[in-house]
Order: sequence, then C-alpha cells, then structure tokens
Amino acid sequence: MRRNGHDAVKAQAALDAAMMRRCVQLSAEAAKAGEFPFAALICDGDQVVVEATNRVAREADVTQHAELVAVSRAQRILGTKDLSRCTLYSNVEPCVMCSFPIRETRIARVVFAIASPFMGGFSRWNVLRDDLLAERMPEAFGPVPEVVAGLGSQEAETVWRTWNPLIWSIIRRRGCFRPSPSPDAVARHEAGPARGGLLRKLFMAHGGRGMG
Repeated sequence: MRRNGHDAVKAQAALDAAMMRRCVQLSAEAAKAGEFPFAALICDGDQVVVEATNRVAREADVTQHAELVAVSRAQRILGTKDLSRCTLYSNVEPCVMCSFPIRETRIARVVFAIASPFMGGFSRWNVLRDDLLAERMPEAFGPVPEVVAGLGSQEAETVWRTWNPLIWSIIRRRGCFRPSPSPDAVARHEAGPARGGLLRKLFMAHGGRGMG
C-alpha cells in the first residue's frame, strides 16, 4: 500500500509538471496575441477541460483574466458549477478576484508557478486557504483546495522576461512577483476538510443553485 501511495504521488507530480508546461506555453501565446502573458488550464484528472489566456486587451474588459475565463467555460462545458473534481493550473498565482470563483466552484486543487505577493489570493489575501469561508458558508464556498506553489516558476518567468524585459524588470523590482529561489522550491499545502450544511443540501435539491 505504501508503494502504491508513493507511485500515485509520483504520477500526480508528473501530471502537474506536464500541465504546467502547457500552461506556460499558452502564456507565451497570449503575449503574441497582444495580452499580458497569463494563462490557465482546468483539468479533470489527466483530461484538459479548458485552456484559456487573458482576454483583457482583446475584450476591453478587465474581468477577463485567464482564470475567470477558464472557470466560466469549464462550468458551461461540464454543465455544472461544481468543479470539485478539477485542478486549476495558472502560470501566475490567481489574484484575489479570481480566487473567490475558484472557491465557489469548489475546485479541488490550484497549481501555480509565479507567486504574486501584492495581488495573490494565496500569498497576500489568503482567499484560497481561508477555512472560515467554508466553515461559515459551506453552501456557497468549497473546502480549502490543495495548493501547489512554485511549480515551473523559472520557465514561467522566462516567458515574461522574453516578452518584455523592461516590464519584467520593473515588476520584479517592485516585488509584484516573487521569483523562485530554485527549480526545486515547490511548496505543497494540503486540502482542507469538506464541510456540509443544511442550506447546501436544500440548494442541491433545487438543481445545485448556489448563493449567487
């Protein structure tokens, strides 16, 4: 049993690395399309549900962050707002605006490359790891997701630096993004416990509608 568990961990790590490589590739494609190099994937196991990049410039809409685009499309594709089987991959830590929909759709895992200590929904505002959301409002917010931080950060940083060295140097100097100290500096934070609730049961009985 111990060996099987070890094999499962290795398989998940390999899958995460592959998905992050694809996410970083998408971020480079976003830059070529005139966007900032942000990208996100939502996957159900090893199946990619949706790929997305920033569409802020193309849509002239500041809400069109890659993570929000991905979450919106994944709900339509799967026909449900419950994404509890899914992992979200992002080349940059989801901001606080993106983190609330991640919690509301109950995404189980969030994997990101570059930390965002000023705007991040994990390292700054802690929306992704705030258990009080699920404790007080389990009808609306899912349990704390597993968070894997720093995976593929150097590759992700290379895309930004190649895209615009001047902008990247300013971002780095201001501390907007936190560089990874080494390729192996990956931090894993376990998921929190699932929580029930009478209102959630009532909402689910009425077609799975949430608080919003």
